[in-house]
Amino acid sequence: MALNKARLEQAVTLSQQDFDHFAGISGDHNPIHVDPQYASVTRFGATVSHGMLLFSHLRALIARSWPGATLSMQELMFPAPAYAGEELTMIVEARQQDDLFTTRVIKADGSVCLEGLARIHSAEENTP
Repeated sequence: MALNKARLEQAVTLSQQDFDHFAGISGDHNPIHVDPQYASVTRFGATVSHGMLLFSHLRALIARSWPGATLSMQELMFPAPAYAGEELTMIVEARQQDDLFTTRVIKADGSVCLEGLARIHSAEENTP
């Protein structure tokens, strides 16, 4: 698949166990991610995903779809929380006007919990 005309999409549902495992791997044990009792009294009302856990799923989608592809740049924003048990849609899409890709994670209600840009190079571009 040519990277410059591509759109990747995948549904993912993260669990509290996913949040806990990511905390163990990353060392980010912020209670907003791993302590349901603490998180229940915050403005979010429940635990929320680590932003980089969301991006890790996007990165894995890229790796599965385009073996050998690399990222040379990424910009990310997290405008809405992603909760355990929510169905999320991971999207990576080539932009027409340049060599960047939009990255988005969208909730079932249409709100965006991750949006960004990435520069992705195909395996052929990475060959010296």
